[in-house]
Amino acid sequence: MVLSDLIIRQAKANGKTFHLPDCGGLGLVVSPVGGKSWHFRYYWLGKQKRLSLGRYPEIGLRKARALRDEARELLAKGINPCTVRKQKRQAERAGYSFKAVAARVY
Repeated sequence: MVLSDLIIRQAKANGKTFHLPDCGGLGLVVSPVGGKSWHFRYYWLGKQKRLSLGRYPEIGLRKARALRDEARELLAKGINPCTVRKQKRQAERAGYSFKAVAARVY
């Protein structure tokens, strides 16, 4: 089933977590309290992995599909999207270290 904006807006919490699948591994997870988040499911080295893409409505359907396509391109190149995300976060955190801030100030 391909998701539409109407289906996403009408998805209501029913007391337990459920998954609304889109095409290409993309899906919307609806939590028991009504929160909605985008996830991309893929296989890496024979194991199923899940990459969180963001919360709805901050990330809309079109943007979620674009993020999924970027992750699929990385997989096609033999790169794990989770590893890329972790490396970006580590690089950002390194910029906030005391040493990095002191180097900018002095």
